[in-house]
Amino acid sequence: MKFRLPALLLPAVVWLSTPGWAQQREISPQAIQRIQKEVRHELVMLPFLDVFDNLTYRVDGYNVTLGGQVTNPIVKSDAESAVKHIEGVENVDNQIEVLPVSPIDDRLRRSLYRAIYGYPALQRYAMPVLKPIRIIVKNGHVTLEGVVDNAGDKNIVGMRANSVSGAFSVTNNLMVAK
Repeated sequence: MKFRLPALLLPAVVWLSTPGWAQQREISPQAIQRIQKEVRHELVMLPFLDVFDNLTYRVDGYNVTLGGQVTNPIVKSDAESAVKHIEGVENVDNQIEVLPVSPIDDRLRRSLYRAIYGYPALQRYAMPVLKPIRIIVKNGHVTLEGVVDNAGDKNIVGMRANSVSGAFSVTNNLMVAK
């Protein structure tokens, strides 16, 4: 026995299977919050993520866009793989930049880490496993990302980073927690 769809139902089946249908579906705010929470969890649990990596993400309905910079290409692929397996995520746009390999940048990263996390007034930020101050170095240019407790700490971090020789520029994008 062969099953046939009535002619009136056929356009509905075709409409539901079109690629644009996923963007037309409604998603509840609770579902978006759940996806955001799970994406954040998956990203912070990546085994090779360190203080010299900065991952960002944006959730637009069932689509997730990954961004930021990493020193290890495995972190980029692991992040995409982890997010793809979250229930409800349909598309992952991986725009994570893999920073160029450079012994000079590696030396600068180590010097910046010691200057920032080794400074007595900032040592409390070295305590958590996931460091709140991210140090991004690309071709000698330094960008500081993350969160600090107050504006004074933000200024101290910026001054400590500027005192490291070999840095062409320092951009302080640290945010102050409210």
